[in-house]
Amino acid sequence: MQKTPSSALVKRYAHETGSDWILALTEPSAGHSLYIARITAVEVISALTRRQRGGSISATDSATTVAAFRHDLSHQYRVIEITPAVITQAMQLAETHGLRGYDAVQLAAARIVQKMRETLGLSALELVSADRDLNDAAGAEDLTVDNPNSH
Repeated sequence: MQKTPSSALVKRYAHETGSDWILALTEPSAGHSLYIARITAVEVISALTRRQRGGSISATDSATTVAAFRHDLSHQYRVIEITPAVITQAMQLAETHGLRGYDAVQLAAARIVQKMRETLGLSALELVSADRDLNDAAGAEDLTVDNPNSH
């Protein structure tokens, strides 16, 4: 029931404000369905690799966190593919809310998951994001939002 853009998901693999909350939320025993847009994989790998290149984590720690993310990507996340429908909706959301490109794609993917969950009679999606602009736009689109930086 969680949609987790990269701004929040990186907190699972690199310690920063909100990491403990994200770790608890994404723990398999918590029982949440975790959805990510396919592009999130690129964004997370990029963020983790840049930390190592910037010197804030060692090469060994970077390799460990990247491997952990790749494992979770294969085993824990439900990946939303970037289809023409996602792109069309993302373009509209970028125009409506002035979002950056990938944030608009994240929001479009979240809206598609929300509609799917509604159709199936499942609980509402909660978007977990540490990006204020994305969170504001998601709220305007009637999605429930939680910011890990608040925890």
